[in-house]
Amino acid sequence: MSILFRYLAREILGATALAALALTGLFTFFDFIHEVSEAHPDTYTPMLALFFTLLNVPGRVNELAPVAVLVGGLFAWNRLALSSEFSVMRTGGLSAPRLVTWMVGVGLLLGGLDVLLGEYVTPPAERAAQQLKLRATSGVVAKEFRTGVWAKDGSTFINIRAMLPDTSLVDVRLYTFDERFQLRSLRRAESAQWQGGGWMLRKVTETRLAEDGTRTLHLADQKWTSAVTPDLLSVLMVAPQRMSMATLHSYIQHLTLNRQDAQRYVVAYWGKMVHPLAAPVMLLLALAFAYRPPRVGGAGGRLLLGILLGLGFHLSNRLTGQFAQLQDWPAPLSAAAPMLVFGLAAGAAIWWMERR
Repeated sequence: MSILFRYLAREILGATALAALALTGLFTFFDFIHEVSEAHPDTYTPMLALFFTLLNVPGRVNELAPVAVLVGGLFAWNRLALSSEFSVMRTGGLSAPRLVTWMVGVGLLLGGLDVLLGEYVTPPAERAAQQLKLRATSGVVAKEFRTGVWAKDGSTFINIRAMLPDTSLVDVRLYTFDERFQLRSLRRAESAQWQGGGWMLRKVTETRLAEDGTRTLHLADQKWTSAVTPDLLSVLMVAPQRMSMATLHSYIQHLTLNRQDAQRYVVAYWGKMVHPLAAPVMLLLALAFAYRPPRVGGAGGRLLLGILLGLGFHLSNRLTGQFAQLQDWPAPLSAAAPMLVFGLAAGAAIWWMERR
């Protein structure tokens, strides 16, 4: 590893870290303002809104990583160009293929760090944030243990052994107590689906406890009205884009085995698969902006153009994902399309600058 490579990597990593800090701080501030607007003095206080926002920071960093890499690369290369260091490197024999190789290497390092963040930090932080907001804004209290999710709705304690991504429930148990906290009934259903403002319990076994004995009923279906709604349950689950790849893979397998539509999760899975490649592509785009005569004006305009390109890349990723779900496009192609377009554009720009 040459001294020059270490120097360039240090410059780019430092600038990227500053860009990520600035972008994350800006978006986190906007998130906090939004949460404060929904705060309630008695339950969801501004302090809880702040904690909720901070817990969402890892997810924000993961989303904004490609833009931060592009902005950091632009800052680093712009400084090197203005100080004529880039011109000296090129005059000293630093070839374009070697520069491209170095940028790909640094980009893969940044992409790997982003993967670690998205796999091991973002999902638990997102779940903790949603649980925090759920407890503060709803009378339903829920907690996930090894035995599943537990919730309290009035005098009924609810145990859900598994929640599927479509908010249907598996192995639901309802423990109903009286005002003296004595168990009065136990209902167990193999599954539950949300229908018309309530839950429909499937294959129900109900045991009623009374002073003169117990009675067991077996029902095919039973209506269940509860404050536990799909909207409340959905906040207990991490959004597909912020799930880990292992969790997405298991959900996709389950949905496929049960002949359910898994397109949304397949798209998210492939999006996470190709996400590490975004950093090398962004660094190649930034490198194309370094080919400019030293001390020539227009640096601000080029920086603004680079930021717009980064935002365009971010939006194109989201748009192709949405179109893939609506039009049933192949998930690998929709995930890789923005990467291929921007990568080819970066390569063409570097080739054209070299030919000048």
